[in-house]
Amino acid sequence: MVSASTAGRTGTRTSAAAVDAARAEGRAALVAYLPVGFPDVEGSIEAAKALVDSGADVVELGLPYSDPTMDGPVIQRAVDAALAARTRPADVLRAVEAVAATGAAVLVMTYWPPVDRYGVSRFAADLAGAGAAGLITPDLIPDEAAEWIRASDEHDLERVFLVAPSSTPARLRSTAEACRGFVYAASLMGVTGARATVGAGARGLVERTRAAGAERVCVGLGVSTAEQTAEVAAYADGVIVGSAFVRCLLEAEDRASGVRRAAALAADLAAGVRQR
Repeated sequence: MVSASTAGRTGTRTSAAAVDAARAEGRAALVAYLPVGFPDVEGSIEAAKALVDSGADVVELGLPYSDPTMDGPVIQRAVDAALAARTRPADVLRAVEAVAATGAAVLVMTYWPPVDRYGVSRFAADLAGAGAAGLITPDLIPDEAAEWIRASDEHDLERVFLVAPSSTPARLRSTAEACRGFVYAASLMGVTGARATVGAGARGLVERTRAAGAERVCVGLGVSTAEQTAEVAAYADGVIVGSAFVRCLLEAEDRASGVRRAAALAADLAAGVRQR
């Protein structure tokens, strides 16, 4: 079962605490994703802070990686630009520290190879030192995560694994048991990206994941509008939005206007999670 504890390291807000605080207000949490390094490192930090100011409860900061199997074309474009600008794990840690200073819960979303290359124990120590709540690892399953589970326990970090509509009851149980923070429920099979509708099986997946022992379940993939946010907030503990924010930055004529557009969208979606 996902740990009920919301206590973390001194001065670090956890995603569990953020989700629980939103629940106490009778709403779902808004979880916002941005990749570090786009349009540049400082720009991504500025944008992430603007999302917090506009109502995001949890921020996911993406560590750019060259083979992002879960990312759709919008996020891939931003990640490619970040990699071309030589964004590195040290930049991600610096971004974590800056955004965590706002008081928001900050998770790093990363594929596993960069963590493995960095050194799992070292990465966990540096992540905790920067003030992160923990990691979301879309390509790592609990069965293969023994080293990360040990390191995250040692440094009191949250670990967020994913479930999907195809997940078996056994997989749902093992994932719920291994997670700390929340379980990330992918609303559909496929990659990230804004869609006209949210995956039809999302509600059922949330129900099955809770039945498997998960205390907090947040839904991502395909959510981009206030209406979709309100729809998902009616049955999930958190609503995860990424591509829609990244698109604001990609399509802007300059950094400042991109940040403004992303902040306006965050305010709109924050209103959406309050419509449940």
